[in-house]
Amino acid sequence: MTRWWREITLVIFLLSLVSIISIFTGHFVEWLLLVSVGMLVWQTIQVNRLERRLSTGKIGKNIQAKGIWEDIYYHLYKIKKSEANRKKKLGRMIDQFRKSTNALPDAAVVLGKQGEIEWLNKSARTVLGLKKSDKGQRITNLIRIPKFVEYFNAKDYDKKISIVAPADESSILQIAIVPYGASGLRLLLAQDITQLKNMERIRKDFVANVSHELRTPLTVLKGYLETLQDMEEVSPILTRSLQQMETQTERMKILVDDLLMLTRLETREKQTDCVDIPALLQNIVQENSVLETQAQRIKLSIDSDAKLQGDPDELRSAFSNLIENALKYSPTESRVKVRWYDVDNCACFEVEDQGEGIAQEEIPRITERFYRADVKRKSKINGTGLGLAIVKHVLVRHDAKLEIYSEVNKGSCFRCLFPKRRLC
Repeated sequence: MTRWWREITLVIFLLSLVSIISIFTGHFVEWLLLVSVGMLVWQTIQVNRLERRLSTGKIGKNIQAKGIWEDIYYHLYKIKKSEANRKKKLGRMIDQFRKSTNALPDAAVVLGKQGEIEWLNKSARTVLGLKKSDKGQRITNLIRIPKFVEYFNAKDYDKKISIVAPADESSILQIAIVPYGASGLRLLLAQDITQLKNMERIRKDFVANVSHELRTPLTVLKGYLETLQDMEEVSPILTRSLQQMETQTERMKILVDDLLMLTRLETREKQTDCVDIPALLQNIVQENSVLETQAQRIKLSIDSDAKLQGDPDELRSAFSNLIENALKYSPTESRVKVRWYDVDNCACFEVEDQGEGIAQEEIPRITERFYRADVKRKSKINGTGLGLAIVKHVLVRHDAKLEIYSEVNKGSCFRCLFPKRRLC
């Protein structure tokens, strides 16, 4: 029999005793009230005892109690012991986390709901110039770089930013903030990318310098080839050789021009002219239509008068690349649809063709430099592999997004979405 049933048995016994006594003495209600008050006083004493032990934390294994209260104290002891074990395990996990994050070369700072520093690793003190005594201080009071303050207050943490290191102006840091937990906690991570930036700068300088150096000899070579082709007494074998040399020289010139264009996109400051897109597209389509040997293949639809804030040369280059690709990679008798229209608070430029299409697994990579989709064709199509890379860079500089829809042997659709803030 459990203690709970013993408690019930005790109550039944007391009620029976009251009934028997009341038979001989009468006054059943008075006796019942007396016993009830006694039991209530007893339980009140036990509750008071429990409250004192809970307030002092003195819940041990060998507490002397009677009846159901012995079970209550035992279960409280088990809960307290389990909680203590859980705290020890959590403490060990926190210690391991702190040791591992202290070993990281990247700075890590745990921020509270108001942006106050709750914890920081060793690298944060070196890279960000913070101190242990800075705990509780708002991070924006300690790192006052305007770009960082704007990024932190905007709470748009999908992108990362690069800033000059507060502790060392010769270093560049990449800052990322990761929200976590339901209480608004945030983890700030800072990585030193100085070496990566230097390597990127060296690469850009190398590409720009090599491209410039190649341009002059290519121009000279192209000029001499044209002179040789204009000569009357040239053998058929030499004529064919000269034609092949001219083709390859032109290909090299296009490659150099594309590389220089990419270099300008990466280094040149952004321009904010108001560009008349309908007029620009009409000019581009007219130029391509003139170059086409067959009937006009481009169907232009202007369904919006929207103009864009941006660089007209860059936009011309991006739109031209998309249209030329559609013409190049689709049958000569097919039509290419070019549209300019409004959709979902955006201005949209769209090019749709009926060409060979692109496999789904290759779509994420086709905007990489020099990447060309692996498609089996009857004849080789010349190209530099830089056209879509240029398109991607231009769209990034204009806050636009590129969407690609394609199906093999059915065609492709390239859609450029320009946000409302870019309209003028």
